[in-house]
Amino acid sequence: MYPASLQRLIESFRMLPGVGEKTAERYALMICEADEIDVRNFAGAMIDVREKLTHCRICGNLSESQECEICSDHSRNHRQILVVQSAKDVIAVERTGEFHGVYHVLNGLISTSKGIMPDDLNIDPLVERSKECDEIILATSATMDGETTAMYLDRLLRDSHPGLLVTRIAHGLPSGGMLDYADEITLSHALSDRRKMG
Repeated sequence: MYPASLQRLIESFRMLPGVGEKTAERYALMICEADEIDVRNFAGAMIDVREKLTHCRICGNLSESQECEICSDHSRNHRQILVVQSAKDVIAVERTGEFHGVYHVLNGLISTSKGIMPDDLNIDPLVERSKECDEIILATSATMDGETTAMYLDRLLRDSHPGLLVTRIAHGLPSGGMLDYADEITLSHALSDRRKMG
């Protein structure tokens, strides 16, 4: 139906989440009609992301250097850590302007059905970081896997560091809701109405 190169481009766009056959075709045909400079810039941006982005050695967030901008910012409260599933969640919370601590990105959630266990996540560095903390805020999604992960982390952190305040975001996030889909007001309420774990 399509020339081989165009078909490959359509299949490449279909790999993106939420992109079906028709949308992939539209994207691919748009690339065919775009200026060559724009296409080269687009391709270059994708290559740059793959080559330049790494994970912050402290929190696991996406970064172009060993430490992300948030971990390098001495004006933030480094004794308060918000634990999230992914870098998308960091962006979502930052948009609220309500949180002035730092983050820890798990890069996933515990999911026995998917074969994802605690050792597969960025958990050990969190336990180490929490030695110097006043509060750990668990902000995993309100799904079964998110709740399982929060309960596991609460138990692990309190066993490792008795007396450490471990809280969980609450109010405003519906059951099954994903953090990165929530609006700024909902996230602000969730942060301000967090509750103590255990």
